[in-house]
Amino acid sequence: MDAAERSLLAVTVRDAVDRACADGNASVDGALAELGWLEMLEAEPRDAIAIVFDVLGAANATATALDDVVACALGVPPRPDLAVLLPPFGSWNRPVDGRGLATDRITTARRLLVACEAGIATVAPSATEMTPVHGVDPCAGLHLVRVDVDGADVTPLDDCAWDAAVALGRRAVAHQILGAARTMLGLARAHAIERVQFGRPVARFQAVRHRLAEALVAVESLDAALVAAADEPGPETAALAKAIAGRTARTVAAHCQQVLAGIGFTTDHPFHRYLKRTLALDGLLGSSDRVVIDVGHRLLAQRHVPTLIEL
Repeated sequence: MDAAERSLLAVTVRDAVDRACADGNASVDGALAELGWLEMLEAEPRDAIAIVFDVLGAANATATALDDVVACALGVPPRPDLAVLLPPFGSWNRPVDGRGLATDRITTARRLLVACEAGIATVAPSATEMTPVHGVDPCAGLHLVRVDVDGADVTPLDDCAWDAAVALGRRAVAHQILGAARTMLGLARAHAIERVQFGRPVARFQAVRHRLAEALVAVESLDAALVAAADEPGPETAALAKAIAGRTARTVAAHCQQVLAGIGFTTDHPFHRYLKRTLALDGLLGSSDRVVIDVGHRLLAQRHVPTLIEL
């Protein structure tokens, strides 16, 4: 996919998702299906994941495309009625005890894909216990799930396949955080231009400009990390991108909330929805803090720092 095709696809996906979000009765998943999301994921996974998840983050849209990404990485053909059991919040290990998270697809899916200790099993969602997550972002559509795979047919799964699924899922979530961070920065910039204090826009004050600049540096650093992770795909580069994503979200949120001042602490401004969503996304497939600690422990144990990206 060349640059022109990628740009056209990005505009098309953005328009479709924006229309679905504007229409309260429309489904974002349905809009993506009409665009051929699954076909895009199969044909051009790198560009499809980057574009779709960037748009989902920028629009603060709730969708279940992460199920398709993880299923595809596990070698299972994704389909709209197949949900995936994700690891518990903050973790990236297989949900061996049958406890984990699921997107809102679990409420309508016909089958649930579970990566258990013995391999991959598919069970009926009706046989699971599910509880909606009413945390910092109840609109994220996440559910706590407990499932028993005893008696289900299990296909062997090696650790490399699971690591690949986690890596691709982390890149997808990091792209969604990137889209949300860009929007938070855009909201703060627009406020700084429009808000007038002491006879001039606050965007002209050096302290405000410094905060916006720091936020922009964080956003562009995450963008560069995601490009590098796609150029050199693997568990380590994906972990790097996921860790940077969580820290970028906190950095951007802190600076933008200061620029927005009082309005940024209220629910009257849309900023809070993006802040809550990035906090929820940070915990999927490993929070930034836990990923960094895990990488640090492994580096100390190995006494070797690998070259992740050839510059």
